[in-house]
Amino acid sequence: MAEYIAMALITTGLIFFIAGSIGLLRLPDLYTRLHALTKADNVGLGMIVLGLAIISGDLITTFKLLLVWLFVLASSAASAHLIAQRARRRERGLWKP
Repeated sequence: MAEYIAMALITTGLIFFIAGSIGLLRLPDLYTRLHALTKADNVGLGMIVLGLAIISGDLITTFKLLLVWLFVLASSAASAHLIAQRARRRERGLWKP
């Protein structure tokens, strides 16, 4: 039963990754693209990490996976903020219909 739950979590994570990639390609401006990509990828990675933690069954491996996820959360938020700040300073990235 745990393997089915883990597989469902991993599949859900992959769906979030696909949604974030589609958002990156389809949304009109830099800020909405950054938002879609960072949010969807962070949630997708979280689902995959939870699925892998269930499969591993080892506490140390689970801790390492969660630590990697936390580092990715911090780095993606910081990098998205820096990109948006740079675009705002240059007055670029806004969508004009």
